[in-house]
Amino acid sequence: MEALQRLLSPGAGVGGGDCVAGEGSGLLLLGEPGSGKTALLFAAALVAAGEGRGPVLFVARRALQSLPAGWKAGAARDPLRLQKIHFLYPPSLRELLQLLSSMHETTAQPPSLLLLDGLHEYLAEASGPQAWAHLAALLVDTVAYFSGCLSRDCGLLVTMLSPTEAEMEAAALQLAVLQRYLPKCLWLGPEPSDLAKARPQDSGPCFRARLSTGPGCPRQEWCLSFGLDGKMAISPVTCQAAEHPPQKPETSSSS
Repeated sequence: MEALQRLLSPGAGVGGGDCVAGEGSGLLLLGEPGSGKTALLFAAALVAAGEGRGPVLFVARRALQSLPAGWKAGAARDPLRLQKIHFLYPPSLRELLQLLSSMHETTAQPPSLLLLDGLHEYLAEASGPQAWAHLAALLVDTVAYFSGCLSRDCGLLVTMLSPTEAEMEAAALQLAVLQRYLPKCLWLGPEPSDLAKARPQDSGPCFRARLSTGPGCPRQEWCLSFGLDGKMAISPVTCQAAEHPPQKPETSSSS
């Protein structure tokens, strides 16, 4: 889980990452509709914006119509944080590629974090593996360029709908191509309703997550919680709580 922790809170570590394949500062977030992908991305933006490490770029195909669930108050209403989050809405794959290709010329200050919500919507316009690889490589190259302008890495978080069981075989090639460039993969699910009801009403959003791991690695699950002040806490899921696993990846529209 250090991949997410490093992106949002540099220098702080969380144990258990030896089984995560790949290096680099990118992380692919997958989950079904309602699993919390967009909410987690927004939480990441608030965390990074509150740490004074440079602006945050939030890229999506369409504008957010409202704040994600759980972010109606606290840090989400802090104008200083929100001013550091720059929302960009390229409506097509072509315009996304143009945006990424020109960021080194059009971005006045190197960002500390690049967020892309809904990668699957852009991939739907791509013609095949070569086009998928081109987009993934361009994302990685863009943050590598910004990292070279900073004293620390520019982080990259990308959300994508996970395939249904029926689509898994067809989606395997696409995921394999993407994970050449984004090898760290986090599967998201909403907090189980019975556990959510037990949490204080004035607390921020909470997510269940598991990392994709290599052969022979134990299953690892975490609870990601955010206070209304924007602070993130990561804790391992206990054996009893693991009886409520993150939901199986499904696909369709964005979360």
